[in-house]
Amino acid sequence: MDNRTCPEAGAEAGLRFACLLDGRGAASHMTWAEVWDWEPADGLLWVHLERDDPAAQNWVRVDSSLDPLVAEALLAEDTRPRVETIGDGLLIVLRGVSRNSDDAHAHLGDDVAFVPLHIWADGKRVISLRDKGHQLGALREIRSAAARGQGPCRPGEVLAQIAYRVVIDIEPVLDTMDDRIDALEEMVLEGAETPQEEASEKMVRRRLSELRRKAIHLRRYLAPQRDAITRLQREECTWLTSRDRILLREDLDRLLRFIEYLDAIRDRAILLHDDLCALVSERIARSSLHISRTSNRLTALAALLLPPSLAAGMLGMNVGGIPWSSDPQGFLYMGLISALCSAAVFVILRVKKWV
Repeated sequence: MDNRTCPEAGAEAGLRFACLLDGRGAASHMTWAEVWDWEPADGLLWVHLERDDPAAQNWVRVDSSLDPLVAEALLAEDTRPRVETIGDGLLIVLRGVSRNSDDAHAHLGDDVAFVPLHIWADGKRVISLRDKGHQLGALREIRSAAARGQGPCRPGEVLAQIAYRVVIDIEPVLDTMDDRIDALEEMVLEGAETPQEEASEKMVRRRLSELRRKAIHLRRYLAPQRDAITRLQREECTWLTSRDRILLREDLDRLLRFIEYLDAIRDRAILLHDDLCALVSERIARSSLHISRTSNRLTALAALLLPPSLAAGMLGMNVGGIPWSSDPQGFLYMGLISALCSAAVFVILRVKKWV
């Protein structure tokens, strides 16, 4: 497939690209007219369409000669990964990573979304569809490899390479999440050694919550994808070779490792959130203890000053019979009595272990 015969994808309405695979890794580009004229004897056909485009829908329903049930399944809104056997063909739904997507429903943060990819393969052709607003780098890379003569040679290999690209595109997302967990762990450990501002704690909790939600979303998509690829590599279609099954098994093993990786990230986020909550609780406890001690000191001081305050109040009353009112030593007597009463209060507080 040279530059002259490989125009930009999407040059024709509804058709992202169409390739005629030569069985040796190379492919030649096809237009809509050539797709309509294609016969199985011409070679393996791979057509990639825009599912929500009227031209693509008309071709799938009318011109593709597909069973009506298969055609409707390819054009359905169903996006859950699955594999269904229909005769000697396979109806496959996978989800691939799309970056810079405007799809609000599939959006998972950081301009990463999982978007549906509908596939029909029957040994003579592979038909794949995705929505017009989505961008799947996985298929672009396979098409580029075919342009260099290093593309798939068999229909089963097309499926294996699609599964590989769909799975491998998840790794950068997981690496980014892991790096963020590492950064948050450092922040929490630093917070354990030095006082941490409340705003910083809120930021860490918010980012941890975002990571946990993202992990849950990813797990929700990857688990059905695992089941779909598991079934795909076990199907007994005549055109799936032993090598195709080996490639699909490797894709499955890689996906299982990524799911375990994701589970580890989620568990680390949960543990880190627990550690952060423990640090916050410990800091609150220390602050409460400090306030309690200060309050106890103030209460003890008030108790110590209570006898002289009571004596001063009583001696200051404007009534007759105030003791020592005419005695020059009266103030000294009252001072000694107040001091003794305060000392007695102090002893009582010490016995009660309030001071």
